[in-house]
Amino acid sequence: MNPDSLALAIPASGGYIEQLMGYEVLARKWRPQIFADVIGQNHVVQTLHNAICNNRLAHAYLFVGPRGTGKTTTARILAKALNCQHREGGVEPCNRCNSCVEIMKGSSLDVIEIDGASNRGIDAIQELRDNVRYAPVRGPYKIYIIDEVHMLTREASNAILKTLEEPPPHVKFFFATTEPQKVLTTILSRCQRFDLRRISITDITAQLRKISNAEGIQTSDDALLAIARGAEGGLRDAEGALDQLISFRGKVIEESDVLSVFGLISRAQLEGLAGAILDGDIPAIIAAIDEIDKIGKDMQRVVLELLDQFRNLLIVLHAGKNATAFDLPETQLATLQTQAAKCPAGRLLRIIEILIEAENRMRYALSRRTMLEAALIRASRAATVATVDELMKQIAVLQNTPPADSGGAPAALSVDEKKNVLTDLERLKTAWPVLIEHISKGVPHARQYLMDTTPQSVTGPRVTIAVDLEFAAARASLENPRTVMFIQKTLGRFLQRDIAVDFALNPGARNRSVSGALDNKQKYYSHPVVRSVLEAFSGEIIEIRE
Repeated sequence: MNPDSLALAIPASGGYIEQLMGYEVLARKWRPQIFADVIGQNHVVQTLHNAICNNRLAHAYLFVGPRGTGKTTTARILAKALNCQHREGGVEPCNRCNSCVEIMKGSSLDVIEIDGASNRGIDAIQELRDNVRYAPVRGPYKIYIIDEVHMLTREASNAILKTLEEPPPHVKFFFATTEPQKVLTTILSRCQRFDLRRISITDITAQLRKISNAEGIQTSDDALLAIARGAEGGLRDAEGALDQLISFRGKVIEESDVLSVFGLISRAQLEGLAGAILDGDIPAIIAAIDEIDKIGKDMQRVVLELLDQFRNLLIVLHAGKNATAFDLPETQLATLQTQAAKCPAGRLLRIIEILIEAENRMRYALSRRTMLEAALIRASRAATVATVDELMKQIAVLQNTPPADSGGAPAALSVDEKKNVLTDLERLKTAWPVLIEHISKGVPHARQYLMDTTPQSVTGPRVTIAVDLEFAAARASLENPRTVMFIQKTLGRFLQRDIAVDFALNPGARNRSVSGALDNKQKYYSHPVVRSVLEAFSGEIIEIRE
């Protein structure tokens, strides 16, 4: 039997090509063959539809986007549509004519695909320049699809410029790249550019469900969601993962199978860990990390998952009722809304900063578990300690609380009433750890010296800060003009008036018994996180500052 006659029986829709012999991976079997099957790129498909219908076709197109989002696939569908002998609806390729079949089989003489990574030299481009002048064999256009065009050498890129600017009427160029910043600007300026987006978790999950049903695979919603999370916006990666899981588990796939194969943590574990951070529950955090470590999960992947979780919390917090418009599955939205209500945006941002720092440092850490535990404990403290902005708002509320008989109209408190609510010195002492963190962002070296200080007195515009006698040398560092200026600015903003700062030695600040210090050291030696840090770095506790 003639193979071409078999190929003509390929259906025009359904999103895949049935192969008569041999096994074909899901990513190829379900590769879109018409524009309608392209997932999550409606902005690109609609523009190409209009260009074909109105016969406003550019001579060069550049498809940009992350891996697995459909760059080369879209280019092939466009090539089929331009050379199709029986276009359906004036736009979609029929997938039955000789031209479409040859393009799908990769044997078309009119559609030439070039891998920019392996044919990156000037010789390959010179051959292309020599061949463009020949007319197409079957269709109206000769089309060159160059994948990973950013891999071409500078000489090869320059060689193609003249042809790209003034190609023969029958020639079209389709370029695809994941790194457009590496493509010569002279090439970019000669192309119509399409930026393909990462495919949403919702769209990936829906496509995986469609494939599973068609292939007779039983998959739970949580399993598909875990695959979509791990794919990071690439549909091809998600289909490849599903293929691997079918080989591993057969016709029934659960979330636990996905987690064990790809090193992910479950949604329940992730939400539980995020909840423990938001509640400041350090024992629960340590227990969760211990459980994750015992089942062999990648600690750096845990940080990335947590970053995504807290990013979603931030979106839900700011989006409110509009959160459903974002790429957040319905199954997660209720939990995210509950957790977001626990923590103001300022604290969430501090947690995200801590996680980003931990992710960067973990790449070079000897003990990733220790690094993760320390980071999550810091994050839990950030979740439960008020920010400077929160304290300022509370102070503003206290200063503008109306008297009981005012009928609800705001009125400023008298001086005596303010003193009864909270004195300036008490407010400074309460907020001192947060103020130190704020000051250290502007003057990083000041933090180590301010840790052993405390506000001593507030008299009008003058604030005196006590320095422990043991750390008298720190006073000279703190009296640096730039440091003093930033401290005064921070305290002035907090107290809502201009402030001048003095430093004074406090000889009684560290009057503690030796036995008490030893007991305190013993308490920290017995703490599992501290002990693991000491063991990892062969360290010892020299001093405890509280």
